Amino acid sequence: MSDLIPPPTFDGYRSDEIGLIIVDHGSRRAESNDMLLEVVSMFERVSDYPIVEPAHMELAEPSIGQAFDRCVERGAKMIVVHPYFLLPGRHWAQDIPDLATAASSRHPGIKFLVTAPLGLHELMARIMDERIKHCLAHVGGDAESCPVCAAAGSCRVREG
Repeated sequence: MSDLIPPPTFDGYRSDEIGLIIVDHGSRRAESNDMLLEVVSMFERVSDYPIVEPAHMELAEPSIGQAFDRCVERGAKMIVVHPYFLLPGRHWAQDIPDLATAASSRHPGIKFLVTAPLGLHELMARIMDERIKHCLAHVGGDAESCPVCAAAGSCRVREG
């Protein structure tokens, strides 16, 4: 559970009535899509929300519509769609809201919110610093490969 922000209520909905959809772009690479499941699992461990579902905007399943349906099946009265994207863009401003609107049309009375993407946050700078230091240590032989590089077979020094 998060120490940063207490479990919210919104418009009378308790945290156990709010379904969260964590949505990424989606990929043709199974390893990339599998990482979203890890993100969702980590989020579930630190959050106060019992209804959390993964979704891919395109190219893979579950879709936003499938995740929306699943949240409602699990008892959600309000859906929060969180784009697991770094910065705002067309997907955040148009595509994801359009897909969520289409999904909500099957569930009259269920409200939804599309949150801002990860964007500008001091913790993002700390995460970047940690990742850079880890990768430098890894290529220097002082650390194991991180899960991202292990899955992609990357994180190596290259020469042009």
